[in-house]
Amino acid sequence: MTSETERASLLRKDQLERSLFEEKKLIDEGILKEDNPLDTTESFRILCEACRRGDLKVCQEKISEGVNINAKDRFDYTPLILASLCGNYETVQLLLESGALCERDTFQGERCLYNALNDRIRNLLLSYDYSKSTDPLQPLAAHLTSLLSREQPQTADIKVAGYEETFNLHKFVLAGRSPYFQKKLAVNPETTSWKMPLNLPPQSFGIVLKHIYLGEMPRDLGGGPGTGFTDSEVLAGIDRIVKQLEIPTNLSKMILDSSDRRLARQRRQDEVERGRAQLENWFRANVLERAIEIDSSKASDIKWDRNNGIFADVLLRADEEEDEGDVNGLDDQNTATKTRSNTNVLGIPLDSTQKSRSPSRTRHPRKSKVYPCHKAMLIRSEFFMTMFDSDFKEAQETPHLHIVSIDCSPAVLEVILTFLYTERTDFSLDLAVDVLFAADMLFLEKLKAKAAVVISTLGNGTATAMPTETEREDEFMDIYEILRAAWLTRVQRLEEFAARYIAYRLEAYIDDPDFAELVKESAERISARQETDSIELLDDIRYYLSERFRLRMEDVNFDEAIADAEETNVAVEHTSADSPRDCKHDTVQLTGEEKLEQLDARTLYDNGTEYRTEAEQFDSAIMQTGAVRTLDGEMAGDEMAADAINYQILLGKIDRLLDQLKLDA
Repeated sequence: MTSETERASLLRKDQLERSLFEEKKLIDEGILKEDNPLDTTESFRILCEACRRGDLKVCQEKISEGVNINAKDRFDYTPLILASLCGNYETVQLLLESGALCERDTFQGERCLYNALNDRIRNLLLSYDYSKSTDPLQPLAAHLTSLLSREQPQTADIKVAGYEETFNLHKFVLAGRSPYFQKKLAVNPETTSWKMPLNLPPQSFGIVLKHIYLGEMPRDLGGGPGTGFTDSEVLAGIDRIVKQLEIPTNLSKMILDSSDRRLARQRRQDEVERGRAQLENWFRANVLERAIEIDSSKASDIKWDRNNGIFADVLLRADEEEDEGDVNGLDDQNTATKTRSNTNVLGIPLDSTQKSRSPSRTRHPRKSKVYPCHKAMLIRSEFFMTMFDSDFKEAQETPHLHIVSIDCSPAVLEVILTFLYTERTDFSLDLAVDVLFAADMLFLEKLKAKAAVVISTLGNGTATAMPTETEREDEFMDIYEILRAAWLTRVQRLEEFAARYIAYRLEAYIDDPDFAELVKESAERISARQETDSIELLDDIRYYLSERFRLRMEDVNFDEAIADAEETNVAVEHTSADSPRDCKHDTVQLTGEEKLEQLDARTLYDNGTEYRTEAEQFDSAIMQTGAVRTLDGEMAGDEMAADAINYQILLGKIDRLLDQLKLDA
């Protein structure tokens, strides 16, 4: 019944063609914006190729570089269509999580569904509706809009009085979104009230405020009988307010054209993106650039006036990681002169200096960074919401701002603040684990999920073979610590990534004592463990191990594969034994211990003649038959036989490891 309903919901071919024709017509007329513009750049070509292969690492790198994942190549394929067509489920998931479009009422969206290689990918595409796939900024916009009606905790710092209503607003939002307020508050940052003209409809100002706070435009203007104003007067009032506040948007046209769903969505996306960009510029110029770097021993002495030009109402402190050089500075801490924190007219602390008692002595004190922040944005985190909406001292108002210490490095704190203020989650792999722990501490689930994506995609988790020596040297990630971090932060995606990572490199880990300890930890995660309980880590490793060798127990008889491999090996040995091991083509055969002692290396050249040992000749003869060496050093008849043998070898090593640990799984 369900499949029949889904088939009925799919558009017919003629409906798709008509939809595509109408869409192109609206785009040519400039009414609609092209969702999938043509992109012929090299970066986009690399992204498309990575989507075909399922290379998560390259995909994540190109997405982080800002490549448009909704563009199309010269063959009219988008990255999402390529990934779904080639059956790369994880790549499809990554693209959707990164904002790839898959709308049912568009040609490209329906094309994704038709081209999906299997039902698993198709169901994933169907599960990503408009709110999840096409509006990644919705959480930020929803939070800002909620500030207009939020009563607890108190975060507003300016009151705007109208004809019949007073609005509690936030100076930093007004300054970031309106050039008029930016100039006005720059001159008088201590302003706490502002009056709008009394002859303007209050509905008009309410609609403009919703726009400033990234809210959706209402279809009902609020005018009509009993309100004192007509809809036309409300629209005229909106135009006057927009002009006074210097907002470069035609709100009246947006409201009147809201009946077209797709057009309204595109315009809203443009406005939200523009608003995010304005807030981001203000955030970087006033929060990140105004941060103070100071010795950790003096960070708690900072006095930041509540009335300041950044409109900050709380300070966040992050300490750099302590190293050996910090000890030198701490030894003479008591000999330093006391530092005074001076503030300018805006209440922003000025840089302060101190002199060492011994100028000839080099000191490296531990550094801290203090960021001026706004509670209105920090309460996106449940951690800060609880802190500021309680009886903790941080919630009490004092002449100087409270300093809240966060247990992370300044670089990680900047990632967190950037996410809270702008919804951006761009950070490198070397910060990902620290961001994961910090996001877990602050209850930021979306940022935690992003950290897991960065680790599992940039962490080379999609390799299908053992890495080369060069690749192994480039890997700096401790997979054991990654797995422990996944356990501590309860991130299933990272647990699966770690298991897959280990499974594809199991021969490098299986004999490691640290791996045995990790298996023991996984077993101990089950309280009151019984003999019949499995070990989750080993279960996952066994699954990905079978995936690695492209083998399934129900599809392949391993005993037959191994028997075939043994028969091939016997045939190879008979062939090698029957034929004389004389070396041809100017190759001189060496036998005898006295001759081997004369060789300084396994292969020598003398007057163009190659000297080889009997073992080398034997290996060469076997290799010429197509045989492959297995993990235990034996020879298998072909690659498939070697895979079957290697699979059994690794499973046997897992069983022996369990016996050593005295565990049943």
